[in-house]
Amino acid sequence: MSVFGANETIKQAVLSWDGVAAYPHRYGGTEYRLGRREIGHSHGDSLVDIPFPKKVRDELVSTGRAEPHHVLPKSGWVSVYLRATADVERAVELLRLSFDLAAQKAPVARVEESVEGSVT
Repeated sequence: MSVFGANETIKQAVLSWDGVAAYPHRYGGTEYRLGRREIGHSHGDSLVDIPFPKKVRDELVSTGRAEPHHVLPKSGWVSVYLRATADVERAVELLRLSFDLAAQKAPVARVEESVEGSVT
């Protein structure tokens, strides 16, 4: 089950953040990056995967805000299944958290880039 239009809603939200660009993801879907750092990617209207430091990931999973990554469950990645509108909103919130953490680590990477292959 998925939420019709979820991918577009997520894309519009994430691309409104300073310095974020979208690219085709190597396993399908849309990848969002701040500079060279991936802040997450969506697989159509049904799934979003987001990287976090392991400690943050553990907290998100233990509080039920995300599930362990569907392929790499022991990694810092989480998955958010998009089954309802509230899941889409939560995915955007978690992508924003990933963005904020990435921006804190590498504020220099927030330089606007014009890269061929960017998805708009």
